[in-house]
Amino acid sequence: MRRALLAITGLAASTTAMVVLKGGPDTTQVAAQGGPVDGQPVAPGAGSAPPEAPAGAREAPAGGTASPRPIRTTARPPASRPGAGTRTPSAPRTSSRPAQPTTRTVTGPVVENEYGNVQVQITLSGSRIVNVVALELPEETAQSDQRSEQVDDRYSGSAGLVVQQQSADLDTVSGATATSESYRRSLQAAIDRAG
Repeated sequence: MRRALLAITGLAASTTAMVVLKGGPDTTQVAAQGGPVDGQPVAPGAGSAPPEAPAGAREAPAGGTASPRPIRTTARPPASRPGAGTRTPSAPRTSSRPAQPTTRTVTGPVVENEYGNVQVQITLSGSRIVNVVALELPEETAQSDQRSEQVDDRYSGSAGLVVQQQSADLDTVSGATATSESYRRSLQAAIDRAG
């Protein structure tokens, strides 16, 4: 039993001695940089005193065996504080909301026909047509007024065919061919101007 105890303590002592003499990974880094650790030489050489054990380290008992706990002989550099001395520029703030499309109004030219003038105005949100208004339609006779209303009801407004189809490629309103054609020409010119 004594032999086993002596073998274990001898093994622990030799391991501790190797750690102290050889140094841990921190001491080899400091040695590679060429600087001393805590004012002591990195490895004891000829004529130098062995390094002192730091406070709190166990001393070897009277029997000559050392503690199996390794002794740290290196000092860690102080941790650098963020923002000490230099200031890092902050990243620009970005909005999480998508950009709102701009709303604009574009007016087409006045287009004449045998019943009167037709002029169309479109409202766009971004590149999408959201509303159409007929600024001018033929109204000289009751019949031309009725045809103009049919064209206006079918094409104009936020729910009209122009908004649904997003183009001037529209079917002619029956009985109002001239007004339909003039409406499409003014509309196409407004779309071209908006482009």
